[in-house]
Amino acid sequence: MKFLLITLFLVSATVSTYAQAPTLGVYGREDRYTLNPGDVLDIQYRYTPEFNQTVTIQPDGFISLEIGGDLKVAGRNLTQVRTLILSKARERLASPELNVILKEFQKPYVVVAGEVVTPGKFELRERMTAIQALLLAGGFKDSAKSSQILVFRKLNADTAEVTSLDFKTLKKTADLENDLTLQAGDMILVPRNRLSKVERYVRLASMATFVNPLLR
Repeated sequence: MKFLLITLFLVSATVSTYAQAPTLGVYGREDRYTLNPGDVLDIQYRYTPEFNQTVTIQPDGFISLEIGGDLKVAGRNLTQVRTLILSKARERLASPELNVILKEFQKPYVVVAGEVVTPGKFELRERMTAIQALLLAGGFKDSAKSSQILVFRKLNADTAEVTSLDFKTLKKTADLENDLTLQAGDMILVPRNRLSKVERYVRLASMATFVNPLLR
């Protein structure tokens, strides 16, 4: 299965390889929290409590409401979701007032897969780099291709951006110029076979069979 996934990326477009440390923002430092599948919301109407609901955001990003029907809320913050629900509620209620409360949320995480000692899902509690994530996963196996570590970063529901990192000399030097600051949802794949060229953007559906067991 691992080999099958890797072959999906063998195409003519060359992936970018960092020569200097990328400057990417750290998850959650400035922006308000945006909702994700699995988050649980309490929706409370002030004057019509019979419409109160506790809903879980589905894998496709939608919730189902008694007033408003199916709404896509993943990727929005609580203020935006409240405005969206109110606009739908006004179609049935005269002057609705409601609160939207985040009851439970999915903790940010990264996934490390492939030729590492302990592949899996790791909670992203603070700033974490690719090297730190690999160390949490127990480091490389002898079969790892450490000169071409792939980092997949989700852009939207269908597509992820692919970045290639070269950690071949990691055991020989303290130079971390090729390291990368991770963001929530990033997946690191350590391949077994040599990959000279991979597609810069990939369809997330092609990764599902390989990644889903790690998220359970």
